[in-house]
Amino acid sequence: MLFWLTALSDGGDFFNLFRYITFRAGGAFLTALIFGFLFGKPLINVLRKRQGKGQPIRTDGPEGHFTKAGTPTMGGLLIVGALLTSTLLWARLDNPFIWMVLFVTMSFALIGFADDYAKVKKQNTAGVSGKVRLLLGFLIAAIAGYWAAQYHPEELTNQLAFPVFKDALLNLGYFFVPFAVIVIVGAANAVNLTDGLDGLAIMPVMIAAGTLGVIAYAVGRVDFTDYLDVHYVPGTGEILIFTAGLFGGGLGFLWYNAPPAAVFMGDTGSLALGGALGAIAVATKHEIVLAIVGGLFVVEALSVIIQVLYFKRTGKRVFLMAPIHHHYEKKGWAEPQIVIRFWIISLILALIGLATLKVR
Repeated sequence: MLFWLTALSDGGDFFNLFRYITFRAGGAFLTALIFGFLFGKPLINVLRKRQGKGQPIRTDGPEGHFTKAGTPTMGGLLIVGALLTSTLLWARLDNPFIWMVLFVTMSFALIGFADDYAKVKKQNTAGVSGKVRLLLGFLIAAIAGYWAAQYHPEELTNQLAFPVFKDALLNLGYFFVPFAVIVIVGAANAVNLTDGLDGLAIMPVMIAAGTLGVIAYAVGRVDFTDYLDVHYVPGTGEILIFTAGLFGGGLGFLWYNAPPAAVFMGDTGSLALGGALGAIAVATKHEIVLAIVGGLFVVEALSVIIQVLYFKRTGKRVFLMAPIHHHYEKKGWAEPQIVIRFWIISLILALIGLATLKVR
């Protein structure tokens, strides 16, 4: 919205700053951060009052989690609210990729909100049917995949780009949309599975979003893509503003989610943020890089898949408990120890993902 202030500029005054994506990204970050600090406590008070007993705790979970009973959920509303406000305020609203990513984020947030609401109301961990959640997720992701394909350059439409190999493209044709569905829905559910300890999910999401934001800015500038030998996707640079808002909103939320958490993110936040990461990867043609940058989420999801398949086949478990962060809890690791070590792993993976921009 504020981009239109450039109409008042003569090219050498203050209003000219609004032409620069980096300036507006800084504004989005500060706006989202302030939003989080201003509305965090009031939102938590409202959620605590409305939810009563808070988020239901799994009876088969680690024993230490029973001390968290009564903690309210749906804290993702704070992140999504900060993200939406900052993006609408600072991004160019004529950019199709901004609207595509916002569409995915808000749609998955609604699915998560419905699931959180059902859990709190019924006071059990069932929530909305998994089949319904998946079906809605598939529909949203399919729309987003088709949407992105319409605005990709002709030479990249329906193509899968590979990191490191600059000229390697795989034409997926009609399978591009199903592939985009797998990326977006997979990312949403992987982040959802990771959100099991105080502060565990939000920092890796922020790290991944920051990394993808840098990638989006790079592939959206022809001078950068020429230098780095990566595929140019015009318009994606604006996504940096979205990711800056996510980073700021995430920090504001982490202030209240740091151990011991005053509020849980809930599916409202985890599904929305995971879906956003997937949508950004599809928009920027960096779906494979997302698997590197978000490698922690991939491992969390794989640990659940392996556990379920192996148990069905043998009646035995590979991990003491899945997702894998619960395995380490069962082994006696302290919760902050797990969280901080997983943060470190996320940062290392993000640096590897960024390196793919230059390694050609």
